[in-house]
Amino acid sequence: MRCPLEEKIGHPDLFVGREKEFRNFGEWIANMPRKLSKSRVILARRKSGKTAFVQRIFNKLWSENGKVIPFFYSVGESNIWYPHFAMRYYQIFASHYISFLERDEYLVMNPLSLEEIRKYGVTKSIKLLVDDVDLLQREMGSGHDLMWETAYSAPHRFASTYDLRFLVIIDEFQYLTEYVYPDQYYQTRPIESLPGSFHFHVESKVAPMLVTGSYISWIIKISGKYLEAGRLSRWRMSPSLPPEEGLQAVYKYAELYQQPITNETAVLLNQLCMSDPFFISCVVQSYFEEKDLTTIEGVINTVNYEITDYESEMVGTWAEYIRMTLPKINDVHSKHVLLHLSKHNDRDWTPKELKEALQLDMAAEKIHEKLELMVDADLIDRGQSDIDYRGLRDGTLYLILRHRFEKEITSFAPDLRVGFRQEVEALRRDKQRLQGMLNNLSGKMAEYQLAVKFRSAKRFALSDYFSGVQDTTRLNMINVQTRVPLQRADGKLMELDVVAESSDGRVVLVEVKKWQTPVGATVMTDFLEKVAVYTEQHPEKIILPAFLSLGGFTDEAQQFCAAHGIGLSERVFEWL
Repeated sequence: MRCPLEEKIGHPDLFVGREKEFRNFGEWIANMPRKLSKSRVILARRKSGKTAFVQRIFNKLWSENGKVIPFFYSVGESNIWYPHFAMRYYQIFASHYISFLERDEYLVMNPLSLEEIRKYGVTKSIKLLVDDVDLLQREMGSGHDLMWETAYSAPHRFASTYDLRFLVIIDEFQYLTEYVYPDQYYQTRPIESLPGSFHFHVESKVAPMLVTGSYISWIIKISGKYLEAGRLSRWRMSPSLPPEEGLQAVYKYAELYQQPITNETAVLLNQLCMSDPFFISCVVQSYFEEKDLTTIEGVINTVNYEITDYESEMVGTWAEYIRMTLPKINDVHSKHVLLHLSKHNDRDWTPKELKEALQLDMAAEKIHEKLELMVDADLIDRGQSDIDYRGLRDGTLYLILRHRFEKEITSFAPDLRVGFRQEVEALRRDKQRLQGMLNNLSGKMAEYQLAVKFRSAKRFALSDYFSGVQDTTRLNMINVQTRVPLQRADGKLMELDVVAESSDGRVVLVEVKKWQTPVGATVMTDFLEKVAVYTEQHPEKIILPAFLSLGGFTDEAQQFCAAHGIGLSERVFEWL
């Protein structure tokens, strides 16, 4: 897949998981050519991965070059004059359209000028491009509403006129109410009703919209006021991944950021971070001076730092949400309610139930008012009825709130590490579950797990893990890499899954196949060619070849390996 749109997440491999979301949205996109897909809004707090998700959707659609043309616009948090906003929106739309047609990646991040768009329209006989640019340039003096109408209606008009399908992606949709000004010097109020421009086009079946919002209550209010609530189907994105995807993120992040871990601490880190990829990345990249992710206590202390230190990225992310609310609920009762709801987020609570459960010296009506403020600040959710409220299903918020408020409420400062150690002990007691999580992930991450095992093992013989290995020398690994590129003399590119160098000059080369079917002799021949090329390029090294196939080996492949001294493993050995 190509990535013409530079993704906010950074290195493309940092995007891990979201299989459920991609499956659901894949079906939604597949229905667009038949005009069956309704516009959607993704609701999630900041750092939940929604921007990375919609950017990946853009790049997938652009790379596939199929029947749906993606257009991506991110609403910035800076003031902009109305006509300039209209021109910018249209320039990006037209440039993404042209880049898709011409397969020109450059245009995705570097929009064409209006003059260049018009020239392209003339050259390719796309009359709408020519007419739109003429109107935008003609109305710059006074017809700003007409300019904006031309811009926001463009995807629908182009799709209808030329029998196309567009996906209109607008990231951080709620900012449309905050930063677009009718006057050039920003002396008046911003155009709060701007989202209402999409009142008709949000129902387009030839150019449906996918919008995101980091402030859930804010964008729900905008949707209800300007778009009629039912016109955008809501999709709530959890900040956490399923446990196996979270563990996959731990391995990927540790590999890319070159942070040493063990297979055991990988599972513990994922557990303590609640499979939240942002939380995991904060811990892996933490500036904690005593960070050590190869020991249990090191993981506990680093996670604790990210939750409790005011300079950490995790604390800073939640501080914005809490800061918006504290002036309005800055009393111990309100904080007690917030903490209680976050802890018991598996059920709805009414103001009366909260008053009784917490023995609050506050009228139920007053508690109701406080709860409404918390909803507006996206610190809690509404329940099933108008008087039901529920804590967010976000474990990181609960940890942050405990650190911020528990001492004020109970007079005792919480030591979060106590709870972390209890979780560690629970996992250790359930060794079978711990091993099972690693085994289940091996179908995706076997090479990473093997590399981690090689790095963390003190001294071992390759025969401890692979059968048929004649060299039983105890190895001391000093450098272990995955997916190492290799180039043959004629220029052909190859890749070695795991390359592990020992201090005595031996190098272990491992091919990993995660297929469900047995590996045959042909695949073995290809691997032996890689071994030969590596040996030729490193004549001073002693090469130990090995092959891990989760689907097993054919009889012919086993005979081939025995003849050429290739070690074999067809089972997921004990990772811990």
